[in-house]
Formats: sequence, C-alpha cells, structure tokens
Amino acid sequence: MNDTAIVAESARRFKWVGTRPIRPDGVPKVTGRAMYGADLKLPGMIYGKILRSPHAHARIRSIDTSAAEALPGVKAVMTSADLPEQKFDYIGPERVAVNFWHVTRNIMAREKVLYEGHAVAAVAAASASIAEQAISLIKVDYEVLPHVIDVDEAMAPDAPVLIEDMITRGVEPRPTRPSNISKRLEFAIGDVEAGFKQADVVIEKQFKTAAVHQGYIEPHATVAKYEPDGQCEIWSSSQGHFTIRALTAQVIGARLSDIRVTPAEIGGGFGGKTVTYLEPVAAVLSRKSGLPVRVQMTREEVFRASGPTSGASMWVKIGVRKDGTITAMDGVFKFQAGAWPGSPVMNGCLCAFAPYDVPNQRSVGYDVVSNRPKAAAYRAPGSPISAFAVESVLDMCARAIGMDPLEIRHRNGCRIGSPTIAGPKHAHAGYLETVEALMRHPGYTAKLGPNQGRGVASGYWFNAGGESSATIQVNADGTVLVATGSPDIGGSRASMAIMAAETLGVDYKDVRAIVADTASVGYTHVTGGSRVTFATGMAVVNASKTVVKDLIKRAALIWGVDEDGVVWEDGHARPAGSNVGDFPPLSLKAIAAKAAATGGPITASHGVTAGGQAPGFSTQFCDVEVDPETGKVTILRFVAAQDVGRAIHPSYVEGQIQGGVTQGIGWALNEEYIYTPQGLLDNPGFLDYRCPVASDLPMIEAVLVEVPNPAHPYGAKGVGEVNICPPMAAIANAIAAATGKRLTELPMSPPRVLAALSES
Repeated sequence: MNDTAIVAESARRFKWVGTRPIRPDGVPKVTGRAMYGADLKLPGMIYGKILRSPHAHARIRSIDTSAAEALPGVKAVMTSADLPEQKFDYIGPERVAVNFWHVTRNIMAREKVLYEGHAVAAVAAASASIAEQAISLIKVDYEVLPHVIDVDEAMAPDAPVLIEDMITRGVEPRPTRPSNISKRLEFAIGDVEAGFKQADVVIEKQFKTAAVHQGYIEPHATVAKYEPDGQCEIWSSSQGHFTIRALTAQVIGARLSDIRVTPAEIGGGFGGKTVTYLEPVAAVLSRKSGLPVRVQMTREEVFRASGPTSGASMWVKIGVRKDGTITAMDGVFKFQAGAWPGSPVMNGCLCAFAPYDVPNQRSVGYDVVSNRPKAAAYRAPGSPISAFAVESVLDMCARAIGMDPLEIRHRNGCRIGSPTIAGPKHAHAGYLETVEALMRHPGYTAKLGPNQGRGVASGYWFNAGGESSATIQVNADGTVLVATGSPDIGGSRASMAIMAAETLGVDYKDVRAIVADTASVGYTHVTGGSRVTFATGMAVVNASKTVVKDLIKRAALIWGVDEDGVVWEDGHARPAGSNVGDFPPLSLKAIAAKAAATGGPITASHGVTAGGQAPGFSTQFCDVEVDPETGKVTILRFVAAQDVGRAIHPSYVEGQIQGGVTQGIGWALNEEYIYTPQGLLDNPGFLDYRCPVASDLPMIEAVLVEVPNPAHPYGAKGVGEVNICPPMAAIANAIAAATGKRLTELPMSPPRVLAALSES
C-alpha cells in the first residue's frame, strides 16, 4: 500500500486517529506552570543532600557522622546501615533481571565505593546550605583500591576485581576465579562457519563505542513525606512511579500499600529515569526526621552518579556472495555494565542481525563491570551499539561487491516468517517497506559535491507490551476523564485521549487524559520499551468499550427495549433496526445527564498484560560534508523512514523520530564520558559534554511508513526507540563515502576524523 492510500484509508476509517490535535500539556509547560520533580514545596519541608565518593574504587573502613549530626539545623543523617540487607538473587526474565543486593548498594554504598559519585551517606537539614555544610563534616576512612574503566581492560585476567565473589555466569565448566565478567551469552542459528565458506567476500572489523548519557534537561528530583503511622507519600520525576513504589518499598523495608507515589511532569528521561536513585534516600530521611524531605541532583551529580548507556568493544564478521546474498553474520559484543551487572548486552546480541533474513547467525555477548556509574537504559538499550558495528560492516560488504547499500538491505531484509537469532520467527512486516520508502525518496539520488558522502543504515527494536491499567469516567456534562498509570514522555496523554474519543465516538476536546498516582489507578509498568501507546492504549480502548456497553444498556433502559435492539454509532445510541422502535439517537451527553436514574456513575477500569506487540524497524540515510582541514563533519541532510504501525498522532511520531536521530548524531560525532588516569569523570557538565544543538543539525525529515499492527485496535506500534539505532552507522558510512576512510570508534569527533585523514 502506498503512502497516499494509507492516508486515504485512515481518513475513511477514523475520525480522530491519525489527526494532529493540540497537545493537552502544552499550555502549562509553555507558561511555566507545570510541576516538575523539584517544584513541589510542602509545609515544613527540609532539604536532603548526598555525600558522594571522591574515588573510583575504595573500601569503606568507617564512616563518622557525629559532627554532621551535631550541626544546628541538621534533622537526620543516614548511611547504608539504615537500609535492610537484601537477598542476593536475580529476579525476573534474564533480559531485565533485577538483583536487589546490587540495587541497594548502588543507592547507598556498603562495603566499597565502586565509582566516583557513588552515594556514601546523606543528610537532611533546615536549608540546602546547612545540608551542604553537614555532608562536608562527615568523615569517611577510605582504602583506595586500583580501578579499571575500559571494558577490554576490565576483562583482562589481571584487572582489579570490583566484586570479589562474582563468578561469570553462562560459562561451562563454571570458572573458579572471580572476574569482572558477570555473564557470557551466546545465540546462534544455522552453521556460521559453513555460511562463511559459501561467501565470495568476507569482511570482519573491530569497533569501539564510548559511554554516553541520555542528556535529559531535568535532573533527578523527589520529595518524600513519611507519616507517623507508617504511610509514605512520594512525588517523583520518573518514567514509572509504580516501579519507584516497588523499589523503594523493597529497599527501605516497607509494604507496597504504605507507599503512594505521585508522578511529576518529567523533563526528559529516554530510559535514564527508569532507575531509582533518590526516592529511598528521601523516604528514609523523612522517616528519621518526621518531616517532608526534598532531594535533587545537581547536573554534575547526574553525570557522575546516574547511569549512562554502555560503552562497548565489538567484533563483527559478515559473508556475502557477489549477487548480494548474505551467507553468514557473526559478532562478539562486550558491554560495560558500570559498577553493577546489568548492561543491555543481551539486547545488543538479539537486535544486531534482526533486520536480516540470514540462515546462519551467531552473537556472543559479555556483561562486564567497571568503575563507572551503573549503566541505565537509553532509547532501545543495546541495539544502537551493536547496529553501529553490524551496519558498518554491511556497508563495507556492499561496497566490496559494488552493490547499492539500500539494495543489499532490501535483498536480505526480513519478512514475516524470517528466522531470528532468538528462535521465534518474525511475525510482523515493516522492514522492507522502510527500505523501499528511501529508495523512492528523491534525496537519495541527489548529486553530492566535493568532500561529501551519503550513508545508509537500518535498525531494529523489539518494542514491548506488558502490564497497563486505565480508568474511564464519564461526567454528568458528557465530558470524559481518562486516567492511566503511564508517565507522559512522548505524548501519551494526547494519544490516550485520541483513542478514547475514537472508541466512544465523542469529540477529542471533550476528553481529558491524566496520569494518576499509584493509589488511583491499577498497576502500570514503566514508560519505556515503546510500550505505552500499544499497551496502555489497549487498556484505554478496552475500558472505553466497556463504557460503550454500559451506555447501550442505559439507552435500552431509557427506551424500554432490549439491549440487543441498541447499537452505538458515532457517539450515539441508535435503534438497531426499524422493528425496535422510532427513537431519536441518544448522545453520550444525553445519557450521562440521566446517569443517576439509570444505574449511577458511568465508569470503567481495565487492566491488560499486552502481548502481540510489533517490533520497530527504521532505515535512514544521511549526507555529510567533511572538512579536510579540521575534520569537522557537517550533516547536510537526514532522512529517517520508520515503520510506525499506524500513527495515532503523527506530529508526536515525527517528533520522536527527529529526537532519536538528534541523539544519534550526538552519539556519533561528539558525546563521550572522558576519564582521568585516576578514574574520575573529566567532563560532568554540558559545557564539556558536547550534546548537539540546533546549529549542529539539519532539518530531519521523518518518513512515516504505516504497516498496521493487527494485534492493536488501531494498528499502533511503539515508535519511540528504533529511530536512534541507525544514525551512528549511517554517519560512519557517509564519512567513509566522503573520505575513503573507515572510522570504527565513537565518537567520530574532529580530532579522530582528522587523524584518519592523515593516515596514508
């Protein structure tokens, strides 16, 4: 189906889905009235501050807090002794397993500090300045230990070991010596060695990427209020307030029912705010002081103490025939986990070759700890890293056989029924359509000038389903309230209102969508994994359908007919046929006005564990110009085609794509964590950590490819993540086309590009 036909179908079938109404959160945000994590002020509130390690790796011999406790104005002091010990156990599916023994030690160090910025103690005081003074009075006796930052160095047999009893999982026979390798993973289909023997061209290459931060504008912040009866309220800027509740309860030893978390507006997250850092600290300080406590990070603390994504060291090998058929793909992916296990290396292994229909594949992954902040999710966590290596080698293969880089991807692109390295076959289409969209794009054949090049790359992300809840309330005046438990990062309030309006048949302006606290709506998993429009959207649609059934029942009561004699069309109850009777249609508003006489409040709640999510596919091309004198890379054009299922609100979808590409450009060209020889972060601020700004970017063109997901009532697929997977490789491939030089390490900053140009 071509783009025009898709638009025509959406216009024919839907009134609100696919339209671009004004965002419901726009006015409070542009007027400065939106309440973010650090904006709440409660009566009697005091201020928390965290003491952080000045060392990359050190044993804690003792902590003396007496001077801080004696300082006038100090209301509470805490250390890890205030947090109960946790059982050592990995909980949940391997890809997202949690170990609370690790979690509690990341929130507050116990035996050792494992990175600069690791929390050691905390105070709460009458003012921020007193709190600052108090933490300077805490005396910590450290035994400084050797540290390791680089992933390859951390894997060396003689590397300093962070966790003395950590034995590598996934290796048989089980190792007898501890190491920094938390686990080894391997996935394979077919016979890789046989596949390489069938190839005419085999190319292999080593790659390295730096750790990069999500770069959200709002630092972490929270307010906690512990009552004498054991009830605790928390206000927090996060991507999942139900997760905040669960982790805080576990870490401080409270019951879930005793903690209520209210979501604040969120100033960006991109995966980095799915982690709990401050909330348990604020809760304990409030419990000890008896007063509300606010704790917030400075920008420097965000960089030093919250998780960037992993850096990685990789090796990829691809075999291809002269006709463009890929015969085998192989890769080894070593990911930095930071101080505690849990890098997204499994994602990297599973996504690396996923866009391609290749019978022989193998990926091996290593989860490696080092003296850095624990890695956190960053938009399709793991997939952009492995895509950089795979898509670079695939580009080299295309050049080696003289084939257009889009053509080789189209020839080998996955289809419904194609195998995956994880085992299950692809169940959704969408990838080939993204390639075809770029093949048709006029910019792809535009002429280039001197020192200019064009690069292509593709990406894959699973997308998620999972647990979501929603409640619908119909007010007496016919307006509708939609309450969900999904923090709104990418426009979900608008998409929830659109889907409710479409299902109920009412005007979008009559629907108000809100994000409710943990006591006011059913459990809802985090806003992450590109799951909200799909999973929470299903909960909203199902709740809306329940409301429609109730409205039909009430209309039948008003008319005195059987329910089977009433249908719901375009927001009105109508007789199902002429034999039912001659009744004028009843609008939702008219039925709502008679709610008290027809059964009481009109409301419905629905919870889902959504399955059937469709993966995200993206293919992108960019044009660059490389300055041969400075090594500066200028992006001239960027076109990103993405399978979006059906765009519920196209403007938000375009914004997601443009945002992901922008972050990918920064990842490719400038962003990196830089460490001193002492293991200290040297660029913990936006002055020295170089995110792209408007002047660094072209107009990013988003091409919406709609291949509806049949498992969703309106065809939705997650759209927030796969867009960040291709940019790094696309830019590397464009630089290679412009200069003839293949860069294999990120970021491809001017000094690195210039050094490559200087090589003979």
